[in-house]
Amino acid sequence: MIHIAAAQVADLPEIDSLLDARFGPARRNRTAYRLRDGAAPDAALSFVARDGAALIGSVQCWPITLRGAAGSVQPLVLLGPVAVAAAREGQGLASALMRAALAAADALARPPVLLIGDAPFYGRFGFSADATAQWQLPGPVDRARLLLRGSAAGLPRLGWVEPALPARRAA
Repeated sequence: MIHIAAAQVADLPEIDSLLDARFGPARRNRTAYRLRDGAAPDAALSFVARDGAALIGSVQCWPITLRGAAGSVQPLVLLGPVAVAAAREGQGLASALMRAALAAADALARPPVLLIGDAPFYGRFGFSADATAQWQLPGPVDRARLLLRGSAAGLPRLGWVEPALPARRAA
């Protein structure tokens, strides 16, 4: 029986193995990894799919920011990667994981969600490239694959997507 649950710290080694199996170790060279390097996934928005004890899918979300040309900083959520074990493809697990993460983001009133992915798949979840045409990332990105879900009202048209700012310690 397949069960979707919140990802736990103890799941991270299995998630990493799944990601290596699906995307290869060179996955860490992708632009999205530059945005989440050194960060911890948002536990409230990250989920795993299990069939019994076997981890068969995962989705992780990460805090990031959008810095406007005038210096404004807006929070965003970076969704991804979404991965499903090869033997379980085509069973709707990626969609179920997406629905879980996005429902949690909506319930918690999180900021708009950004991802780098295929519009035909992610468009059905409300993602589009309409607002992201002039956003820069710390690496190459296909503009048609830089997708946002949520209101772009108040977000700068021209901006730099970057890792979330670290919390500052009080003096």
